[in-house]
Amino acid sequence: MSSPPHRPDFLDKPHDPQDPDPWLALYLDRSTPLPDHVKAAWLKDSSSSSRQYLLPFLRPLARLCIILIQVVKTFTPRRWSHSRLLHRILAWGLDRFVSPEANWLILRHFHMGSQILSFIGTNAPAPVATTPLTPMQIADLEDDLFVKHDLNLFNFVIRLNQALQAKGVTMTPPERLDYAMIAEPPLQIADMPRRRFNVIDLQSAIELFTPVYQLLLTDNDFWRATNSLQLDETIGIYAAQLLHAPEHLILVNNHHPLIPLSTLRAGHRLVLHGLSTEMLHSLLMQHKRQQAGEIASAAGEVTGA
Repeated sequence: MSSPPHRPDFLDKPHDPQDPDPWLALYLDRSTPLPDHVKAAWLKDSSSSSRQYLLPFLRPLARLCIILIQVVKTFTPRRWSHSRLLHRILAWGLDRFVSPEANWLILRHFHMGSQILSFIGTNAPAPVATTPLTPMQIADLEDDLFVKHDLNLFNFVIRLNQALQAKGVTMTPPERLDYAMIAEPPLQIADMPRRRFNVIDLQSAIELFTPVYQLLLTDNDFWRATNSLQLDETIGIYAAQLLHAPEHLILVNNHHPLIPLSTLRAGHRLVLHGLSTEMLHSLLMQHKRQQAGEIASAAGEVTGA
């Protein structure tokens, strides 16, 4: 029986001590909290021929385009923007050329980001409402979801801290954390497009789309989008304060939020942002299961008594 199409090839090869597979080593490693199905999809995409042979050529060309577009933007109206066209191009490219694993990881990112913000907003001592983004298919991205994702993040940080300051409190956890919003996103790799040309890996796709993102948005929108990546530590700190687990911050690494970085590395930083979100969501899932186990154990002791 053949293995499923979404199963990485390195899982079906015998281990050779004289030529160990680095992807197998990363998959078997348990130092990070990623669940097996996510790690398998991530590593299959990372070990693809597209990433090995296309990305090294695509990345410098994409960064050159960013520089050239920045020069062109100095001579265009400051408010020149075509967000809806941008999202249609992105959705079209993802649907026809990007690998199933990459598309699955992209769609689930919106779900996990929404859940994480909801977790913090619900459990903060000054609760704030959030605006979830939960696309179920690539076509849903056409509704300006990438821009809305960036706006949600900045608006959440502003509203949360305004609420904390208004109440004169700092970020501290409640007596019992509410994990009701934390769940596995209802998305399947098998439902992602799997045509002949759906082969481009996640990192190559991001590098390719970043100049398009810059071209079709205002400078302000593009700058805000790239610097939203600097808030990974900020969101990580909020979660760590609620969980009383500062050691989890080691898994969140996009550099200090008060030091904006060049937009040239936006593609690479966006990949780190995606992985950081996966890590934090996995940790919240672990804590949710732990809390459920403790509640069940306590209930069993009461029943036994």
